[in-house]
Amino acid sequence: MKQYKIAVVGATGVVGQMMRKVLEEKRLPVSEYVFFASKKSAGKKIIFMNKEYEVRELKEDSFDEKFDFALFSAGGETSKKYSPIASKSGCIVIDNSSAFRMEKDVPLVVPEVNIEDAKNNNGIIANPNCSTIQAVVALKPLDDKYKIKRIVYSTYQAVSGAGKYGINDLQNGIKHFEKNDKYQLEKFKYEIFNNCLPQIDVFLDNGYTKEEEKMINETKKILHRPDLKITATAVRVPVMNSHSESINVEFEKSFEEKELIQTLKNSKGVIVQEDITHEIYPIATKATGTDEVYVGRIRRDYSLDNGLNMWVVADNLRKGAASNAIQIMEYLMEQ
Repeated sequence: MKQYKIAVVGATGVVGQMMRKVLEEKRLPVSEYVFFASKKSAGKKIIFMNKEYEVRELKEDSFDEKFDFALFSAGGETSKKYSPIASKSGCIVIDNSSAFRMEKDVPLVVPEVNIEDAKNNNGIIANPNCSTIQAVVALKPLDDKYKIKRIVYSTYQAVSGAGKYGINDLQNGIKHFEKNDKYQLEKFKYEIFNNCLPQIDVFLDNGYTKEEEKMINETKKILHRPDLKITATAVRVPVMNSHSESINVEFEKSFEEKELIQTLKNSKGVIVQEDITHEIYPIATKATGTDEVYVGRIRRDYSLDNGLNMWVVADNLRKGAASNAIQIMEYLMEQ
């Protein structure tokens, strides 16, 4: 079996750390891993698969040594600069930033939904937004069967999605709450502890945030439904990890609830947790540390024809970022 050489860019960040964890679990056919980060983090020592590695500074000549794949999780500006350099060297880039997601010739891939799209790449494949990934895993089998007419997203997103400074703001809030003293915010404009912030990313001229627009546009691209009607409200909540979403769907076709639930149960990557008698439904603490998408609170929306409500939860650092990218790489290795 062929052995691959892999670059991990942004190896010391929150998503980069999760990538290392998932790669350790997967034990892929890899002959060599090389870890890159910014100048600030270069020289750090990390332990990976019981071996010590020194993190290298990412430079323009970093890809002169040939890599088969590069997993990028270092932010949009870094991706815009270095991904084309990497792909020109013959390396396939799987990028976790938003830099290339809406580029026409860059596939935007969720393995359970549209893995075939990954084959048609020009050296760069985009990993979707974390909140979009978990949503489309649940929506794709329903779209195939009943054809979605409209989606209303309401998200409840954990602070880990905002990186280490977002995590710090929640931890500092917890620490200082009983003391009732002030502390310096590192990420958010307002305290996230004891609050829900109805803003993720910057506001756009149309009143939506960039996060909400990402969900709308990425869902259309992944499902190959450019005319699909979608609206979204994205909220940051004081939860450490794993995003939760309330998704309201209107279908073109009628459905029976039992059949629809069975469709979800038979879908790849989905775990249905639906037992209201025993108050069983998906929650963030149970999703954390796993790669599945959990769906529950599945019920008809009686306010419209062919309407449905469901609650969707997943680990935003694993399935929403690291694991999704690595699943794409795995597929391409197998091809």
